[in-house]
Amino acid sequence: MSEDDNMEEYPTEIHDYLAAFEKSLGSVDEMLKTMMSVSRSELLQKLDPLEQAKLDLVSVYALNSMFWVFLATQGINPKEHAVKQELERIRMYMNKVREITDKKKASKLDKGAASRFVKNALWEPNAEKEHASKTPTKGKKRQ
Repeated sequence: MSEDDNMEEYPTEIHDYLAAFEKSLGSVDEMLKTMMSVSRSELLQKLDPLEQAKLDLVSVYALNSMFWVFLATQGINPKEHAVKQELERIRMYMNKVREITDKKKASKLDKGAASRFVKNALWEPNAEKEHASKTPTKGKKRQ
C-alpha cells in the first residue's frame, strides 16, 4: 500500500497525533527491550531498597498505563474501570517514595550550633552592664 492509501483510512486531522503515538511506542519498545535484556534478579542486586521500590513502581505504572491505552482503543472508558483506582494507588506510593527521597536530601540541623547561634544573637541587658563595668573607659575617671 502507498502512503496515500493509508492517509485515506483515517481523518487527516489526527495524522500528527498518530505519528507522535507511533514514535512514543517505538521509545517504549526500546526501553522494554533494554530492561528485558538484564535479568530482574541481577538488576535488583545492584540497587538499594529505595531504588528497587522506584523501579517496581515505574514498571507497574507503565504497565497499567499501557492497559489504560488498550482499554481506550477497545472503546472501553478507562475512567470507569478498576485500572483508574490502581493507577491512583500507585501514584500514592510514588509520592511516599518521593517524600522519603526528599527527606534524605534535606539538610540536617545541628541543634547545638543553632542554639549557640541564637543565644549569641539575642540581646541581654545584664550582659551589657557587666561588659561595660569590666572594660575601663579611656580618658574618663571613675567617680
